[in-house]
Amino acid sequence: MCLPAQNPEETIEPMMLYMGKLAREAAGELALASTDAKNGALGRMAAALEAGAEKILMANSQDIEAAKKKGRDAAFLDRLRLDASRVAAMATGLREIAKLPDPVGDTISSWTRPNGLEISRVRVPLGVIGMIYESRPNVTSDASGLCLKSGNAVILRSGSESFLTSLVISNILTEAITASGLPAAAIQLVPSVDRSAVGFMLGGLGGAIDVIVPRGGKSLVERVQEDARVSVFAHLEGVCHVYVDKGADLDMARDIVVNAKMRRTGICGAAETLLVDRTIASTSLVPLVDALIEAGCEVRGDDETQSADARVKPATDEDWATEYLAPIMSVKLVDGLDEAVAHIEHYGSQHTDAIVTNDQDVARAFLARVDSAIVLHNASTQFADGGEFGMGAEIGIATGRFHARGPVGLEQLTTSKYVVRGTGQTRP
Repeated sequence: MCLPAQNPEETIEPMMLYMGKLAREAAGELALASTDAKNGALGRMAAALEAGAEKILMANSQDIEAAKKKGRDAAFLDRLRLDASRVAAMATGLREIAKLPDPVGDTISSWTRPNGLEISRVRVPLGVIGMIYESRPNVTSDASGLCLKSGNAVILRSGSESFLTSLVISNILTEAITASGLPAAAIQLVPSVDRSAVGFMLGGLGGAIDVIVPRGGKSLVERVQEDARVSVFAHLEGVCHVYVDKGADLDMARDIVVNAKMRRTGICGAAETLLVDRTIASTSLVPLVDALIEAGCEVRGDDETQSADARVKPATDEDWATEYLAPIMSVKLVDGLDEAVAHIEHYGSQHTDAIVTNDQDVARAFLARVDSAIVLHNASTQFADGGEFGMGAEIGIATGRFHARGPVGLEQLTTSKYVVRGTGQTRP
C-alpha cells in the first residue's frame, strides 16, 4: 500500500508511524487467514505480475538509465535489471510459495505431562517485517510472497535506484491482494526515498516492526546492525570459498569453480576465493586458473599461483577478505584441509563455502569443521539461494546464530508459542 508523500521533513515521521499502525492491524488479520485465502492471493499476485510485465519493465528501464548516469558498475546494474524472464521468475516464485506447506499453525512438537497437561509447540507468524533493500527490485515480490504466506505484514523500503520498479511491482501486488479479500496493508512500500525513513524503521515504528531484514551493500547492513532497536536477519558480506582437495576430480572442479565465480558475479553466493591443495598444484592449478581467465575472470594469486600463470596479478592480504561482486577471484595454494579451514575461519564471512573432493572422509570433516551458514560438497556456491533450496524464494540469507541461519524462508519467518490444554489442573 502506498501513501502520497508531501514535504518529507514535515510528513515522514507521521507517515511512517501510520504505516506501522496499518501493518500491525494487517498482521493481526493475516495471522488468522486460511491457507486457501493466502494461496489464492499468491496466485492472483503471480498472474498480476505477468499481466503487468510491460509496466514493470518500462519502470525498470528508467531506473537502469538513472543508475547508468550515476556511474553504477556492471554488478550493480545486473542486480537492478529486470527482463521478461526475470519477471516470469518472480511470478513462478510466488506460485512455488503457494505450493509449499503453510507453516502457520503447524505443531512442531507435543507431549503430555504426568499431571495430564497436554502441551504443544505451535508455529505462529513473527508479525510485521521491515524489509530494507537497495538494488534488487525482485525482492519486492519475493518478500511480499513469503511474508503473506507466513502470515506476516511487510513494510518495504526500496533504495532510490530501484524505486520506480519497486513502486510498480508493489502497486500490482497490492491490487491483487485486495481483490483476494486480504488487507491491502499486508504489503506497504515506503513512498519516499528520504533516508530518514530507514531510521524510523530501525527504531521499530513505535513497536510496530518485529524484525528488520536488510538486503544490500556492506554500508547498509552495517548501519542496520548497529542502529536497529529490533531483531535483525542479515549477513554482512559473502566472502565465499571453494576448496579443491587433492581428492577432487579435475573436470568437476573446473566446472564448479567457474560456475561458482562467473554464473552471476554480483550475488552474495558468488565465490571470491579459490583454495587449491598444494599436492595437486602441478596438475590442477594451471587448468583451474586458465578456465577462470578464459571465462573472463581476473585472477589474483599468491606467489605460487603467479608463477604458474603470468596473467595472474598479485594478491594482497586485503584480497583474501574482499567480497568482489565482480569477475575477480583470488587464488591460493594450501597444505591440505587444515590450512584450508584455517584460511576460511580467518578471512571468511560464515556465509557459504564449498569443498570439491571424492574423498568422503575429507568431505565430512570439511562440512563439520567449517562454521558457515551454508556448506557444500561437490556443488557450486551459487546454490546458496532459498529458491534452490526448495523454499520458493527467500527474504535474505542470515549468518547470525539466533532464530534463523541460512536462507530465510517461510519457516524462518515464524516463531512459536506453547499451547497448553488441561482438564482443571491447578499447581500445588
